[in-house]
Parts: sequence; structure tokens; C-alpha cells
Amino acid sequence: MSLAGRELILGVTGSIAAYKAVYLLRELVKLGAGVTVVLTEHARHFVGPLTFRTLSRRQVLTDLFDPETDAPVEHVSLAERADLFVIAPATANLLAKAAHGVADDLLTTMLLAARGPVLVVPAMDGEMWNHPAVQANVATLRSRKVVILEPEWGELASGQVGKGRFPELPVILDAIHRCLAPRDLEGERVLITAGPTREPIDPVRYLSNRSSGKMGYALAGAALRRGATVVLISGPTALMPPLGVTSVSVQTAQEMRDAVLQHLPESTIVVKAAAVADYRPKRQQPSKIRSRQDDLTIELMPNPDILKEIAHQRGKVFLAGFAAEVEDVKSNALAKLKAKGIDLMIANDVSQAGIGFEADENQVLLLDRWGGVVELPRMEKTRVADAIFDRILTLKNSAPAGVSG
Repeated sequence: MSLAGRELILGVTGSIAAYKAVYLLRELVKLGAGVTVVLTEHARHFVGPLTFRTLSRRQVLTDLFDPETDAPVEHVSLAERADLFVIAPATANLLAKAAHGVADDLLTTMLLAARGPVLVVPAMDGEMWNHPAVQANVATLRSRKVVILEPEWGELASGQVGKGRFPELPVILDAIHRCLAPRDLEGERVLITAGPTREPIDPVRYLSNRSSGKMGYALAGAALRRGATVVLISGPTALMPPLGVTSVSVQTAQEMRDAVLQHLPESTIVVKAAAVADYRPKRQQPSKIRSRQDDLTIELMPNPDILKEIAHQRGKVFLAGFAAEVEDVKSNALAKLKAKGIDLMIANDVSQAGIGFEADENQVLLLDRWGGVVELPRMEKTRVADAIFDRILTLKNSAPAGVSG
């Protein structure tokens, strides 16, 4: 997801994990962010300013009283204007200073001046993270709405194994996106289905499809970033659910139906992105079907139409579904929109290379039951997910007769 136009401050403190801030900076710049790096005195013992200056293409700030830099008051102004203040890695010393309002260097002075969101990524050794003093400081900062990531468990610089490792970059980047996302879904309870289903033929074979779950997982991440409470019901995928969602794993269409109906009553928005099998074997063979049989016939029966079923009992829930088409995309999706009785149909042409199943990008058509048509350009599924929720919110807020069917 792009960070173009965003201004970030990256504070780096004196942890052995300071070198990992270099990789974080590189990714932020790749995503289009403007990043100003602030190093503490101790951080400079691990990584020099030149490395950060080369990657950020900006002056690196190190000293509150450096006569060769701009006036300190301009640095304070920079902190006031920043979209996000990230401290990664953050030591126990930094957590203590921040919790108690100590401003004895440039980084902590700028931190007190920050008016936007603050994200802190701790990294420390041994039992420091679990020390009561550190946990008290963390609790104080969180009470002030500072976002503090949990360090990860693993081998530490001292050779000990414990909780204190710098989180992996995808975790940090996801947290940054969440901090910067609009909180326009706060109060919403979003139910999302994702991935394929598997319908057993025998103990080793099943009917399924090419869905990777990437679109549904992108929707779950977008809803979470924007403040929603999210339930993700997923068929088998290789993806990790976004941290913070309630994840429900299922295999078959019937299991997905049961899980959706269980969570439907507390939901306000439902987006069915799963590629549910339309049919299942009428009889599952109790033992493995032997290979090389001639004229093997598998009798199929319809699976439940989950989308249509929940449309009949959703109340005021906003209901969106996906139509994976290979021809006449718009007309087929419109027919499904009317037949299912839902609010929004998201259609895409899965026959096109590079979009749809298993791809990282998608190109969709948004058709709503009030006659609106929005065609989105090809883009990353994370951006498609945000565009879908933008449309859902527009429809929820503008539909004259509400959204219930």
C-alpha cells in the first residue's frame, strides 16, 4: 500500500536492533513516504548517520544543539507536522523517558512536540520487557493512545531466548498503515469470508478452486486498519490472518455457512469474498478411490447458496458479494446482484492474466442495487480493499431508504 505524500519521522535509539531500522527506512521510502530520521547519541554507535542519509535522501537529525543544522525550533515544528512518529527500535530507556515526559535530547524533545499518532517498536534483551517498571511505562504510554507493538519471542543478542526481538518488517509496516488509515469504520462489526472451500471426495481428494484468499485477507486488513471489529472466516489458504482479527478456519461450504450464520447477528457489514464451491460430492467415499478406474462417475449435489441465504435474514446489515466472471462481466454480475438480493456486487474478470485468483492485483467493477456503477483501475488488492470500503461507506451514508433489503 502506497505511502505517497505521507511525512514520517523515524526515531532510532541505541539498541542492537538499530541496524534493522535501515531496512525499515528502505521500505518506507519505496512506498513513497518522506522520512526524516532522528538518531540518538547511542544509536550512532550502531549505525552511522550517513547510511540513513543516503537512503532517506535527507539530512539526519542527531543533536538538539548542533550549530550546523537548522534551528531546533524548526525540528519541533517538523514533529508537529508529521503524519506519524515512529520510534524503531525503542529501548527501555526511551520508554521510560517518553512515559515521564523527559526531554533531554533531540528525539525526546521532538516526541513531546508530536501532534499526530505515535508508534513505538520496542527491542531489548533478556527479561527487560517483562520488568514491572517497563510494563508500567508501556501501560502509561498506551493510556495516552501511543501504539506500542509487542516485541517478538526468539533468540536475543545476549544469546538468551525470550521476548524482546524487534518485530518482522511486515508486522511493523502493517502497524504503520493502521496508524495512518482513516478511522471511519470505528463502531462497525465487519464479517469477511475468504479463500476457497474443499469438498471431500475421499480421504485424500477434494473438489476446490484456485482462490488464494488474498482479496479477502486484504479486506480484513483494511477493515481492521480503519477501526472495525473484524471476523475473518477463511477456507484453507497459505496466508496468516491480520493480527487483531477474529479468525475462523473452515474447510467445506457447509462449515462456512454455519460459521457465517453464527457471526451474522453481531455484524453490521458482511463482505463475502470467498470462492465457495457450488457443488459437493453426493457421497464421500470412506476409503481412497483406487487409481486407473475406467468410467469413474462422481455424483454431485448443490452446496448451500450462503450469500442468498443471509440476504434473507440480514436485517439492516450491509451485504456485499463477489462475482468471479470470465465473460460478459457486467451483465452477469448485475444478474447475480438482483438474484442474490444484496447491496453491492464486486465483479472481476478472472480470465485476465495478473488479476483475480492467486494474483496480488485486481481490477473490479462495483455495482450497487441503487443503480450505481464504479469501475476501478487495476491496482494492488490492498488498495482495492480500501476502495471497496470507501464505496460501502458512501452507500451506507447516502442510500435514502437505508441498506436493508
